[in-house]
Amino acid sequence: MYSSKMKTILLAAVAIFLAGSLMVFPKESFEASIRGMTMWWDVVFPSLLPFFIVSELLIGFGVVSFIGALLEPLMRPLFRVPGVGGFVWAMGLASGNPAGAKLTARLRQEEKVTQIEAERLVSFTNSSNPLFIFGAIAVGFFHNPALGIVLALAHYLGNICVGLLFRFHGRDQEEDSNAKSSSLSIKEALRLLHQERLKDGRPIGKLLGDAVQSSVKTLLMIGGFIILFSVLNQLLLLIGITSILAALISIILTFFKLPSDLSIPFISGLFEITLGAKKTSESTDTMLLHQIIVTSFFLAFSGFSIQAQVASILADTDIRFKPFFLARIIHGFFAACFALVLWEPLYVNQQSTQEWGVIPVFLIDQSERIHPIWQLVVEYGSIFTLVTLIIYILLKANRAIKHI
Repeated sequence: MYSSKMKTILLAAVAIFLAGSLMVFPKESFEASIRGMTMWWDVVFPSLLPFFIVSELLIGFGVVSFIGALLEPLMRPLFRVPGVGGFVWAMGLASGNPAGAKLTARLRQEEKVTQIEAERLVSFTNSSNPLFIFGAIAVGFFHNPALGIVLALAHYLGNICVGLLFRFHGRDQEEDSNAKSSSLSIKEALRLLHQERLKDGRPIGKLLGDAVQSSVKTLLMIGGFIILFSVLNQLLLLIGITSILAALISIILTFFKLPSDLSIPFISGLFEITLGAKKTSESTDTMLLHQIIVTSFFLAFSGFSIQAQVASILADTDIRFKPFFLARIIHGFFAACFALVLWEPLYVNQQSTQEWGVIPVFLIDQSERIHPIWQLVVEYGSIFTLVTLIIYILLKANRAIKHI
């Protein structure tokens, strides 16, 4: 009872403190809010919405069950999750955070996965998409497409290691029958596809409308978190709390033989990865290798902003947030270690000679092509967001009129 009261007082004090900070720094808070809003409006919304809508349609049409039946022999032995986890993993990799959490929560609500399986699945299916790593970080901030190879491989290899490690999560809490894998059967997969579509029963028009509304609602929540943490990060910097935390972080960085000058960019990345990557790239007094190691860590950690989004999504289910948070810390260390290991063969050797290299030519070409795609997203993303929000409002208004 006493601890509960202390928690209430502490939370109330933090809320009052933040409200007072907003009053003391109204201009800076407004500018930080605009930065968060711009990033969500121009990039996040148009990047994630198509994937969210398509994933809802694939679930409704039974394609997820079809893919799950085919991938069961692969996903079950490796990660101890059902085959549908392969769909979540692929969509999470393609669309980025927090798509993996949203799809995992949806599968859990439909009881396609157990609680333990969902906690395993969400631990390694949330990652940054290649467009963000290559376009925003490697090219946009560091102005070096070759760095995208190191960052991407370190990020995704670390995620695979987390999945392999978390296959042991909760193994004492599940029945032996959950660990059995079924054999590959195209006929069985097609049967599940048909049954799932009949079970859903919604016509295409309603299914599409529900997909748009559900996706936009989720993205509105994501936008709120992005703006909130953008303001919070700025307030902590103005109040001086960031400097205090930087002194503590510098001790940890020194222990890992990293320069203390990266402490403030590191803290920024712990709150919001985009801002952290930008500040890290602007740290000219540090080695590029150290910048990439730090960037790899908070890119895998995902930042408190994305973690808050995931916590909000998981709150509608019985999936616990603690395993996800632990997985992000482990993923951060894995990614940082992989960045250190891959640095010389994938970057230094590639820069030092033109006669041979360990990076295939098509990967370098791909990194160069991703930048124009990213520029298109930034240039026309706001228009796409506006049109989609208008469609969302019309759908909501139409449903409200029908209920009158």
